[in-house]
Amino acid sequence: MNEQRRQVLEMLAEDKITADEAERLIDALEREQPESPPGAAPRPKPRPKYLRVVVNSEDDSGGDGPSRVNVRVPLQLLRAGVRLTSLIPPQALTQVNTKLHESGVPIDLTQLKPQHIEELIEQLDELTVDVDQPDAKVQVFCE
Repeated sequence: MNEQRRQVLEMLAEDKITADEAERLIDALEREQPESPPGAAPRPKPRPKYLRVVVNSEDDSGGDGPSRVNVRVPLQLLRAGVRLTSLIPPQALTQVNTKLHESGVPIDLTQLKPQHIEELIEQLDELTVDVDQPDAKVQVFCE
């Protein structure tokens, strides 16, 4: 850990800055670091831990003013869910698959394997969705 990062963490521990401020400072420090020297192995991209969905709405027709929704879903939850499907009896899986297909969700839970989830999570790492409307902004991304 470099000295600047350690100082930021110490300021956080001493309540001199908030967690959000510490995160912004550390992000800025990481952006300032020079690229790896030529011939050095590239630093591996960190594995995403969360799927984030952020909705900002400027519409204050509800009377409460603008609203903000910020959902952070742990990707570990997806991994655990896949493992749980192995505990579902085959008859129940058939019924669940039928209901999913009737609802327009073309997923076959009997074919869901842990390695498929890892592949999905790898692809989610590249996912960024921004939806701008006059009164709302929606963002979906991995972090």
